[in-house]
Amino acid sequence: MRTDDFDYTLPQELIAQAPAEPRDSCRLLVLDRADGHVEHRHFSDVGTYLEPGDLLVVNETRVMPARLLGRKPTGAVSEVLLLKRREDLDALGHVWECLVHPGKRLRQGARVEFRAGGAEAPQDAPLVLVAEVLDFVEGSRGGRLVRFHPQGGRSLDEALHEAGHVPLPPYITSYKGDPEKYQTVYAMSAEHSAAAPTAGLHFTPELIARLRERGIGWASVELEVGIDTFRLVEEDDPADHVIHTERYHVSPEVVRKVHETKAAGHRVVAVGTTAVRSLESAFDPAAPVADPPVVARRFERAADAASVVGTGDIVAREDATTNLYLMPGSTFHVVDALITNFHVPRSTLMMLVSAFATREQVMAAYEQAIAERYRFFSFGDAMLIV
Repeated sequence: MRTDDFDYTLPQELIAQAPAEPRDSCRLLVLDRADGHVEHRHFSDVGTYLEPGDLLVVNETRVMPARLLGRKPTGAVSEVLLLKRREDLDALGHVWECLVHPGKRLRQGARVEFRAGGAEAPQDAPLVLVAEVLDFVEGSRGGRLVRFHPQGGRSLDEALHEAGHVPLPPYITSYKGDPEKYQTVYAMSAEHSAAAPTAGLHFTPELIARLRERGIGWASVELEVGIDTFRLVEEDDPADHVIHTERYHVSPEVVRKVHETKAAGHRVVAVGTTAVRSLESAFDPAAPVADPPVVARRFERAADAASVVGTGDIVAREDATTNLYLMPGSTFHVVDALITNFHVPRSTLMMLVSAFATREQVMAAYEQAIAERYRFFSFGDAMLIV
């Protein structure tokens, strides 16, 4: 297995620059793992492939206004992107791991000022935040430790909302619309992520209500999505890649719903790769086996639908971290079906979906999607793998 195995050529015009309107009007490619059959629908039809008793598990995280554009005392424009709060350094104040630009000019001791409205704000706009570069982040690719000083009695959250912007992925270059379109309709109020769980962007309140009326269950986990989710695998052997670590939460209530769903013979349907990583990270191979056991079904329509029963069980994980790396050959213990977007070539997300189906099935489905002019990546169309 080589990283090149997960590469493909995508016409630039198929990278979606704006979301579908309404959200659930986007297209939906349905891939059946039993035989590789593909169907082309719209996301509003997703309920056609779900049964009463199935459980949808979503990532309810919200994206914070983590992109800051400001100026150094010299007047030079600088950018700071918040990645992860360093709680171990709370004694020093508000310290975060960040990406900075231009990196060569933002070394230890550099200061950047942020005014209400961002870098284009007039100089008499209120100064709301000052960033102070403390050091490089060990082991990162140019990351910095940055201490933030809110101004005028503001909290850091208040300052970020006055000066910051929701960070869109680097391949979205022309979107000028409502930043709330880069949030799911069910996102929690607290803001913890640097990127959206984009498979959930297709749901509308009306679609969710219809699914629930049909008896389809709903559960929420949280995985705090980091910007490293966009980093490509550069190593020739994907096994040599070191995946990023993210914080996640799987509540006892979610564990209970998973157990009830499995006991009734229904499916756990993950909405997005972050929901997959949360659920599979919460599986403990050393835990006592549930009765009936929690077993992911490899093929819904195959004669051998039930996998071989192993050991372990899903357990609650509160405020945990994961660097789970799923690639072909990995075992899925909890998730039976997956709603996802179309992912960037050579990414860990391509490897995850290729592990859930097969690489050959996924690459063939992507070929069809390109031929059918589907829209790709965060604001693009959706895929259901059953």
